[in-house]
Amino acid sequence: MSTFEEYIRQGEPGRSVKAAAWQTAIGLQDVDGLKPSEYLVETARRHIEGDVTIQEVKGLIDTYYKSREGRLSEQETRTEEADKVSARITEILQEETFSFTPAELQRIHRRLFEGIFKFAGKFRDYNLSKKEWVLNGASVLYNPYENLKETLDYDFAEEKKFDYGSATSEDAIKHIGAFISGIWQIHPFGEGNTRTVAVFLIRYLRSFGYSISNELFASHSWYFRNALVRANYFNRENGIIPTGKYLEAFLRNLILGEHNELKNRYLHVDYLAQSEAVEDSKSKNCTLNCTLEELAMLRYLKANPKATQDELAKQLHRSPRTVKTHTSRLAEKGYLIRRNGKRDGWWEVLVPIPEDYIKL
Repeated sequence: MSTFEEYIRQGEPGRSVKAAAWQTAIGLQDVDGLKPSEYLVETARRHIEGDVTIQEVKGLIDTYYKSREGRLSEQETRTEEADKVSARITEILQEETFSFTPAELQRIHRRLFEGIFKFAGKFRDYNLSKKEWVLNGASVLYNPYENLKETLDYDFAEEKKFDYGSATSEDAIKHIGAFISGIWQIHPFGEGNTRTVAVFLIRYLRSFGYSISNELFASHSWYFRNALVRANYFNRENGIIPTGKYLEAFLRNLILGEHNELKNRYLHVDYLAQSEAVEDSKSKNCTLNCTLEELAMLRYLKANPKATQDELAKQLHRSPRTVKTHTSRLAEKGYLIRRNGKRDGWWEVLVPIPEDYIKL
């Protein structure tokens, strides 16, 4: 998707960040087959260029559809949803505050779908099933509605126990994949689960100080959803078991900057060569032996070689002591070196780091 690519290439900090957020927000609508209106795209451009605030964007969109109330076709109603939710995602992605709780997940859902779904921000009180193309019309077995809150509370509590600071990037990717696919399988809301989970995931990773590729969610949101489906589908009769490898391929591209091929046909239950397709891409995998926090630090120092340890601590949301431990460890591995002393020196990253990332 290249709607706002010109702003991202130009590299002006304010514009590029807003353009990346808009690309992600609009791209995520594809998980439910929704497309934004031309009015939304033009209004988004005005926001990127600084002519209107995001609050004004939301107001303009609300006024645009209010003037046509009662005269919208079914397709136009879907476009209205795409426009409003895109603007709301863009707003959330530019905020700094984040709380790692089930209540935050509910808050995101409420903010995205208030006025669109009557149940915005509320857990579903019924069981559901959804026909999936990738499963030939079969459905994932979603969590029963009777114990949604208890299951969410348990999954969040277990995630808090995991130490990302000491885990290898390989283990961290697997753990993030298992956690986020588990939250999605719970499917706490009647609609809008994938978009809510995606926004939550981006904010969660940002809380660690990670840089996220806007292109992944902008162009591969449907793959992301299908990967979540395959991570949670079991069919004993046909020998199909849940597999997280497709979701992990997406996350490796998203976080590690790899270039695994993300093709929806690989995920279809009838695609015979799916295993080979994912395995073949491993030659492009990141081989750095470091944690995700250390990788985030290397990326930041590559772009900001004169950064101080206080700046690094703020960027990674960690203490200066933790930052010092990381830089020492990276230096021991031969990945990082300090040039020209402490006062007037700079950091030199000695290993290749993907450059095609932009902070959301």
